[in-house]
Amino acid sequence: MDLRRRAVAWFRDLQDRICAALETVDGKARFREDLWSREGGGGGVTRIIENGAVFEKGGVNTSEVFGIVLPEMSGELAGEGGDFFAAGLSLVLHPLNPHVPAVHANFRMMSRGERAWFGGGADLNPAYPREEDAVHFHRTLKSVCDLHDPSYYPRFKKWCDDYFTIRHRGEMRGVGGIFFDDLPATERNFDFVRDVGEAFLAAYLPIVDRRRGEPWSEQERRWQLLRRGRYVEFNLVYDRGTAFGLRSRGRIESILMSLPTLARWEYDDRPTPGSKEEATLAFFQPRDWV
Repeated sequence: MDLRRRAVAWFRDLQDRICAALETVDGKARFREDLWSREGGGGGVTRIIENGAVFEKGGVNTSEVFGIVLPEMSGELAGEGGDFFAAGLSLVLHPLNPHVPAVHANFRMMSRGERAWFGGGADLNPAYPREEDAVHFHRTLKSVCDLHDPSYYPRFKKWCDDYFTIRHRGEMRGVGGIFFDDLPATERNFDFVRDVGEAFLAAYLPIVDRRRGEPWSEQERRWQLLRRGRYVEFNLVYDRGTAFGLRSRGRIESILMSLPTLARWEYDDRPTPGSKEEATLAFFQPRDWV
């Protein structure tokens, strides 16, 4: 089986296993599945969880699309040639409890003409960051990176910090993780991407277990919704995956599944000086977590 087919098979298998684990953790909600096809070539499997005991909304999607490079896609795709292929897994989870962090992860293989590459990563997006949670998330990802190349974690951590910055706000949308792109589609790089994907549950679920029982107030819920507003701003203004999905004429519901059910914006909102909400802002800048 060639590398492309093996990558697609792994994306789908990982989707199954992550969804099963999340349903177990939530204990109430189950994923709804939509199978869809794309005019022009390919399709995908969208799985959405909503109104759960832990997850207010989340999605774990896989897709495999291909076809002719449309004019509006050309600037979003490296390489040369008139045909493209893109496959991957993308997930976003928005928990109900403000003390349980939201999270995003993405693993993909793409090609245009003769050039093929891998990309992906994972980043943690808490409303109320805790140092021990950020350290656990980063150390788990670093341990995977170090198995393949000691230079990966510092390089991909900085890439994540830079990429997931809301430039018009001057802040990151969370506490980062790792992000990488343009890794040539070799066996070695597929092994790396696969190991990162396999580490996702170990990086995230212990944090969920640690925070899910914490009580929360309406003020904490309000702050969570304001931070979700920041997440929405990034995804709609800067996220390359969202832009590619829209320009490739992908399925809109699947592309925008990353958006939370509820979010909030208030004019010129400023946390009360000395409040724990003000203290969170220091976490949304690059920091050495390991």
